[in-house]
Amino acid sequence: MRRSMPFTLAVLLVAAAAGCGGDDSGGDDPIRIGQIVSLTGNYSPLGSENQKSVALAVEQINGAGGIGGRRIELTVSDDKSLPDQAVLAFNDLKGGSDAIIGSPFSNSALATIPLVDREQIPYVSLTPADEQVKPLHPYVFVVPALSGTYAEATLQYLQASKVTRLAVAYDTKSSYAVAGFKGLQAKAGQYGVTLDPVEQFQTTATEFGAVFTHVRSSDAQALMVWATGAPAVALTKQYAASGLKIPLILTGAQASKLFLQPAGAAAEGATVSSSIGVVGDALPAGAQKTAIEELSTAFRTKYGYPPPQFAQDGYSGVKLLAAAIGKAGGTDRAKVRDALEGLTLTTPNGTYRYSATDHSGLTTDYISINTVRSGAFVPTDYSKAKLATLGGR
Repeated sequence: MRRSMPFTLAVLLVAAAAGCGGDDSGGDDPIRIGQIVSLTGNYSPLGSENQKSVALAVEQINGAGGIGGRRIELTVSDDKSLPDQAVLAFNDLKGGSDAIIGSPFSNSALATIPLVDREQIPYVSLTPADEQVKPLHPYVFVVPALSGTYAEATLQYLQASKVTRLAVAYDTKSSYAVAGFKGLQAKAGQYGVTLDPVEQFQTTATEFGAVFTHVRSSDAQALMVWATGAPAVALTKQYAASGLKIPLILTGAQASKLFLQPAGAAAEGATVSSSIGVVGDALPAGAQKTAIEELSTAFRTKYGYPPPQFAQDGYSGVKLLAAAIGKAGGTDRAKVRDALEGLTLTTPNGTYRYSATDHSGLTTDYISINTVRSGAFVPTDYSKAKLATLGGR
């Protein structure tokens, strides 16, 4: 029996059609999936959206008869937005799980990777830090587009917009932000972009006047910020009051109401990249839009608002695992891993093409560059043209 821990919440979602009689063999041998998620602490706004969409996907799969007639049993463990608690959560889940969905907090996810390597359990991560798959870890697969992929998508947009000098500010204590900055560094020259000035801050930062002073005295044509949580909101508000007129560019970590609501009017006009699922209404009819609407319709009905970036990730993660388990014909860990490596699947986040050398699966095609207008994310003309090609992909 799995030991009880104060931060563990067991969520058992059974098939809607399961009853007391008839053939219920699937209920006797459920597919056990563990989820490590930040339900408390600094990253709880992200984690709560992940957990809602993971639970929704499991509920839908069970309601449709499960996977090969076997229902999914989901056990959720709170990492409290702390890496050491993520390790405890993993150790609590590993013995009774056929696969694990990882934390949205990059530092927590990275803390669990050595344990995943040791236990050889399929692990689907909901954070985009590049270090999870570079170098490759055999059982680790990433759901969000990598930080480096977001960086390249932004560079492509800047090149198309004829921006050649970019100021950058990033959180040195966030693995996500550091990976994003390194992605910019690695490819800026390829797109004719110079990074200057480069400003650093930490997750605890609340005042960004020095950053703006350095940017104002430079010839930067835009400022890109890599941050998660509260610093991005504070910086956006202070930027709006700073008098700077160059564009403010934010990343997928801000592609949700969890940023828009606290930032308020200060976010108006900001450039924010996102998963294409966040702007699904802008896509033409086709397989990609159908996958997005499958989530958005159900999520709106259940929770009363559109699914944010983090919900897209959680839902896509379950779909990827379910497809791999179905393809493997069961829950043998090595077979599920092999199935993931050969998987191509269209989800709300885009079409994944995992392989033996690529455990991230998404390209820049599935990132939209948006502008905040009237409190909503609206694709730029640049992204509208790209999204128009994704109808059947």
